[in-house]
Amino acid sequence: MRAFLFPGQGSQAVGMGADLAAASVHARAVFEEVDEALSQKLSRLMAEGPAEDLTLTENAQPAIMANALATLRVLEQEGGVRLADKAEFVAGHSLGEYSALCAAQALDLSTTARLLRLRGEAMQAAVPIGAGAMAALLGADFALAEAICADAAQGEVCQAANDNGGGQVVISGNKAAVERAMVLSKERGVKRAVLLAVSAPFHCALMQPAAEAMAKALAEADVRSPLVPVYANVTAAPAADPDVIRDLLVRQVTGTVRWRESVEAMWDAGVTDFVEFGAKVLGPMVKRIAPDANVVSIVTMNEIEALAAAL
Repeated sequence: MRAFLFPGQGSQAVGMGADLAAASVHARAVFEEVDEALSQKLSRLMAEGPAEDLTLTENAQPAIMANALATLRVLEQEGGVRLADKAEFVAGHSLGEYSALCAAQALDLSTTARLLRLRGEAMQAAVPIGAGAMAALLGADFALAEAICADAAQGEVCQAANDNGGGQVVISGNKAAVERAMVLSKERGVKRAVLLAVSAPFHCALMQPAAEAMAKALAEADVRSPLVPVYANVTAAPAADPDVIRDLLVRQVTGTVRWRESVEAMWDAGVTDFVEFGAKVLGPMVKRIAPDANVVSIVTMNEIEALAAAL
């Protein structure tokens, strides 16, 4: 069994998608549709930068999605591969869940781009700059990270935001609370605590205004049953009902990205092969969680061609 995976924020880089667009009319069509949906030359920003503009949450989220979907589109159109024939499940990390839903045709491309633009804007606006923070705890399991967050909160928000597996848990919340958690983590044997260069504290209760904005937008969006089930971040379980998917996407804004559990659940369900589209971020995570899995990350035209031949 096979799952197609889609990366999250942090996988953006200036130049992303440029070579693929030059090589494939099908990739260019994806970028052009996203540009039109957003009334912005996002593809030019992706190709040329500047990096600080691409890194803005409102740009990074639709850009990462567009790059991943362009990669999949080339595989489908030029490699003759149909997702529904070659994958039993799809999954994505944070914003990547939207990419996964688009890949499985639960959302169309233009709608996905607009939802991610709104999501990025709403997440950025939810907390004043400098009021929140995120940090990666390296060498901590999820239970330890949760205990550290509970003790560090002291009436503020401090939550485990991403359970990435392999002993990496990202925490999020009020800046002072996250800083207290970093001090506590060293006292409790965590190997390293690294403050992340992010513009807002994602996946914690401080994001509630963004969750409300997404609830309104998703209520009005055309969400269909996906071609294959999507493993949801907040439940680490497959979902296929459109109303359930809407609810899970809203909960995801403030909830923990349960990536480790999602991969473990897919492995337990019989998935042995994982294919990541558009970046090489989730592949290494999957190998740390399921060392015996077959994992490939697809970015370039050569890699797409090799995968099409293998499938």
